[in-house]
This record gives sequence, structure tokens and C-alpha cells, in this order.
Amino acid sequence: MECLIKKRIQDSIDVKQKILLCEGLLATVQELSESMILSIKTGGKIILCGNGGSASDALHFAGEMVGRFQKEREAWPAIVLNSDVATMTAIANDYGYEDIFARQVEGYATEKDVLVGISTSGNSQNIYRALQAAKKAGAKTAALLGKDGGKIGKIADFPMIVPSMVTARVQESHILLIHILCELIEDNLVSLNRRD
Repeated sequence: MECLIKKRIQDSIDVKQKILLCEGLLATVQELSESMILSIKTGGKIILCGNGGSASDALHFAGEMVGRFQKEREAWPAIVLNSDVATMTAIANDYGYEDIFARQVEGYATEKDVLVGISTSGNSQNIYRALQAAKKAGAKTAALLGKDGGKIGKIADFPMIVPSMVTARVQESHILLIHILCELIEDNLVSLNRRD
């Protein structure tokens, strides 16, 4: 058991070491943070969605945005599309599970917003359709992904692909990237407010 524990910790460290060497991924994280900062400054919102563990990550991200991450500040708007069970099940029943997020994006998204879809495989059909709907609305699109990024990675404005084929390692790294994004956004906007 002790060997397994140490191996999994090392596996997680190894993936994060790979992320450190992915200049493109690091640049994308910075670019996405700048897009989110602009969205919040201009009255937009962050819209998030995911399935299973990624649904929990979407909720986590929104909690840090609406509540706070590390600094006292005003609340920022973030909507989690997988949190509304009544809406999700109505759409799934009337249109199909593939449209549970896209239909909500049609109702909520504007050109000021940023949609973040979370999919470890990069191929979740309902996330893919949500990004398509967001693009149609003029919103920016981002995705937290794994493996080779899948079809979602090909259409996202800001694809953040964790270099791992193991779902658990990808999810662990998604939380790291979410926390980095929160810190970048908070540092920028809180500093901006102090200067004003």
C-alpha cells in the first residue's frame, strides 16, 4: 500500500513537471486569464460546465470567483451550467443529453462572456456543443482537457491540454490550473481596484 501511495504522488508530480515544460500551455493559461479579466471588467461573466468530476471542478472554479480565492474583494459573476438540475433534466428530456449545456449557453452567453468547458477526454459531446453555441453567441471559449485534447481542443480559443492519458492525473492538474487562473485574475483586478 505504501508503494502505491508514493507511486501515485510521484505520478502526479511527473505530470506537473511536464506542464512546467509546456510553453504553449503556460502561455494559454496567461492569455485566458487576460481574457477573463477583460470579461469581468467589461460586465461579462464566466460560464462553466463539466460532467462527473469535471462538474465538481466547474463548481469549485465558480466558488473561487463568486466567493473569493485569497484576497478580500467584490464578488465576480460565474455561472455553472451543471448546477441547475431542473434545467438540465428538462433539456435532457426534451432535446437530449448532448444539448444540456448548449441550450443554456444560448440563453445566457453574450459576446462579453467566457465559457470554460471541462473534459478530461476532450470529446464530451455536451461540452463540444456548448463551445459551438458560445462561439455562435460571440463569447470566448476555453477548455480544460487531457489526453490529446480531443475534438474540443480543436475548436476552443484557449485549449489547456494536460499532458497525461490518466483521468485522475488530468483532474489533479485541472485543479492546479484553476487555482493559478484564480490567482492571476484576483491579483490583477484587486491591484487595479486599489489603483483606482
